[in-house]
Amino acid sequence: MPKPLLPTLRERNRYMVFEIVSDSKFKRDEVLKSVWGSVSRLLGEFETGKTSLWLTEWDEKTQKGILKANHKSIDKVRAAIALIKEIDKKPVIFHVLGISGTIKKAKAKF
Repeated sequence: MPKPLLPTLRERNRYMVFEIVSDSKFKRDEVLKSVWGSVSRLLGEFETGKTSLWLTEWDEKTQKGILKANHKSIDKVRAAIALIKEIDKKPVIFHVLGISGTIKKAKAKF
């Protein structure tokens, strides 16, 4: 069994809490597809791979979610999701509620 990485060698992540303002309700797959598409269009595939981007939480009722990204690329991801204007031809607004260093604080604070 391999040894776990030392804390100094681990990648530092940030958690972005966001909500979607829209008349329609969206599923996790639709949101993830639109976020990945926007980030890859803005940054390209190589830079998108460096972001370690993932949708960790998604609540269909409140339309709120948490995106995980590398600490160096969180501003680039935030800019990319600001460019999303529609999902499946339905107008949307991505509103970032805040960014946190841990998922526990992100859930508690926002």
